[in-house]
Amino acid sequence: MKSTVEEQTLEKLDQILRVLALQVASDKSITEGARLLKIAGLDNQTIADVLNTTPQTISVVTANLRKHKASSRKGKGD
Repeated sequence: MKSTVEEQTLEKLDQILRVLALQVASDKSITEGARLLKIAGLDNQTIADVLNTTPQTISVVTANLRKHKASSRKGKGD
């Protein structure tokens, strides 16, 4: 079955997205890579694919980052 031009375009854009995400996350820890890629708006599955881990790991990492950020904001107000 032939792909439509739209499907081919979306596939190419997905490939470009992954290459750019790899560049952003290269030489970074999973935590820092996940943080940067989440800020860029990528979903957990895509981040996990780029960082060679599971979406569940990314979910836990980003939840911990949010918790840490919230507690650091709370401490600044005291």
